[in-house]
Amino acid sequence: MSLFKQFSKEYSLFLAVITFLGITYFEHALVQTTAGNLIGFGTLFVVIIYAAMSVAHHAEKLAERFGEPYGTLILTMSAVIVEIVIIVIMMMHAENPELARDTIYSAVMLDINGLLGLAAIIGGIKHGEQPYNVDSSNSYLSMLLVAIGIAMVLPEFIDPVYHHRFMWFNVVVFVFLYIIFTRVQLLSHKYFFEYNGDSENRDSETVCEKEESCELQHEINAWYHAFNLVISIIVIGVLAEILSLFMGNTLETFGLPLAIGAVGVAVISAAPELITAVRAAVDDRMQTVINIALGASLATVLLTIPAVIMASYYLEMELNLSLTPVQTMMIALTLLVSMVNFNDGETNVLEGFLHFILFIVFVFLLFI
Repeated sequence: MSLFKQFSKEYSLFLAVITFLGITYFEHALVQTTAGNLIGFGTLFVVIIYAAMSVAHHAEKLAERFGEPYGTLILTMSAVIVEIVIIVIMMMHAENPELARDTIYSAVMLDINGLLGLAAIIGGIKHGEQPYNVDSSNSYLSMLLVAIGIAMVLPEFIDPVYHHRFMWFNVVVFVFLYIIFTRVQLLSHKYFFEYNGDSENRDSETVCEKEESCELQHEINAWYHAFNLVISIIVIGVLAEILSLFMGNTLETFGLPLAIGAVGVAVISAAPELITAVRAAVDDRMQTVINIALGASLATVLLTIPAVIMASYYLEMELNLSLTPVQTMMIALTLLVSMVNFNDGETNVLEGFLHFILFIVFVFLLFI
């Protein structure tokens, strides 16, 4: 009975179902006018963001149940699955070979410069300098540098005749890299991605079974939250298919570049991470923010790229993952500033501000 009461409070799920039925019924009338397209696009976007907040909630509960770094891994994997689903759906409707590239690029900009920058600013204002384990940032950034360089920069220097073969080579390499990195993160070097503070705090945390909070962790129903997590992702995918139609019409009507649609996909997929990261920054848990922001960027590159390569092959769609010169410069600046800022084990307002400025530049460049 308690589970039924819990499920009755899944307002985002019920709203999503009602929205789906309503939009589907009025879809043909809405797409005929500019106002109708705006109403459909705005309604679906808000409902999908609300559903993404539900993903964040259930992922957080699973994080409490299983602890770090499993919690952030569940959250980032959920976000990446949402992103893959939406990208593939929009690729099928838009038939744009650069859509996946623009979305992956936008996701990296949003996660590192937008999400991490904003969290560092908020956390810095409230707490000053916020510590984290520098081994985690070094690990993430080195992996990002290699992965982005291989998949999105190197193709520009390879004969186009071999691009198809090289993309399938990337599928194998990236899956292998993610398996190795996940093993390192969860087993052999799990302590890289944890920050326990001083020795006194570590000692108090090791006696977890004596604390009531640890008993509460075992009371969290993992199956319930996992089920709702999956259902929320499915609902987002269904609504995203309708959203792609309204988004395409809206961008075409106002003469806006499709890259803005890619940013919309990145915002939807990053919404759960953004909410969780800001909460963590306010609670002075910068290690969680680092794991979410950099971990999400890495998962986006290592998992989304193989997924869209395979999807484009089986759906017989063109795919171009090579970054433009402007995108290459922005990625290079982002990674260079990250390597400088995240090498001392502490974040502050200035570091967050620098990354947020890069995010503002990224948004500005979308319109020129």
